[in-house]
Amino acid sequence: MGRHEQREQVFRLLFQVEFHPAEDMPRQMRLFVEDNEAIASIRDADYIEARCQAVCRELPEIDKLIDQNTVGWDTNRMGKVELAVLRLAVYELRFDEDIPAGVAIDEAVELAKQYGQDNAGGFVNAILAKIAKL
Repeated sequence: MGRHEQREQVFRLLFQVEFHPAEDMPRQMRLFVEDNEAIASIRDADYIEARCQAVCRELPEIDKLIDQNTVGWDTNRMGKVELAVLRLAVYELRFDEDIPAGVAIDEAVELAKQYGQDNAGGFVNAILAKIAKL
């Protein structure tokens, strides 16, 4: 499984954060990787679960950055798809030095276009462009 596929699986798992209490997420993560045919190796499963946990640990700071860089929107009003995409991308921009900003933004825009509403790609791109300049 390549980086793009791993990122997509992390996004799909992060999407579930909005629908489960925090204390239930470790169980949900295990179920997600165990029941997901797209995740064929233990190495990929471990990476996906670890990346999701890392993003979740930083959610207060990530959400604050998102809220500070949107006009008329906040994390409570955003679509769940867009929020999950933004959280993952902001994590990559701020906490993962191995991923170039351009790659994090491009991948986020593609996920938003694939899973989000019609204008999701532009919405995500605008917010991430502001955060990347900080």
